[in-house]
Amino acid sequence: MELVIGTKAWSSWSMRPWLALKRTGAPFTETLISLRQQNNMTREAILPHSPSGLVPCLKDDGLVLVDSLAICEFLHERFPDAALWPADPVARALGRAAAAEMHAGFAALRAECPMALELAPRDLTLSDAAAGNVRRIVEIWNGLLDRSGGPFLLGAWSIADAFYTPVATRIRTYQIDLADHGASPAAVAYGRALLETPEFLAWEAGARSEA
Repeated sequence: MELVIGTKAWSSWSMRPWLALKRTGAPFTETLISLRQQNNMTREAILPHSPSGLVPCLKDDGLVLVDSLAICEFLHERFPDAALWPADPVARALGRAAAAEMHAGFAALRAECPMALELAPRDLTLSDAAAGNVRRIVEIWNGLLDRSGGPFLLGAWSIADAFYTPVATRIRTYQIDLADHGASPAAVAYGRALLETPEFLAWEAGARSEA
């Protein structure tokens, strides 16, 4: 199994399935493509692996699968013992909805606060649109944590948490005070907990080694 990813400091899309695959404990080959190369060289480097010209891309026994959410769902089915989604169908549906909303939305926050693990924490004034994104994320976290009791969104760690881990890095990098956006103490603690998992710490260590 091979996972093709982009620069670890920047590629939030790559991080999500990498965290999920790491969580399974299955061995895999990591192929790293440097992003932001000049003269379209990044796309040229990706195309031999990914027909979309985008990362991440999973290759497994003849399968070539692109899109972070599709890869995570495949891993859930490929490694059922890893429990990447909970057995409870309601919790699973709520988690999938939360992951899908992250996958498709929050454009203002993405644009204003790109994932940049190489940056030291800094203050940033959010636009109204980005602040609205943060409030919606907080609303999702508050609701799911209240229902599950934590420490992760659905109780145990799941794909939903993989999808919100890049958000937690943005909160840290741009020093966003979640309490100011309506976060419960549990939600504030959750954002920190995402950055303390062994999987994220391994990813972050890899990002440092790229520098």
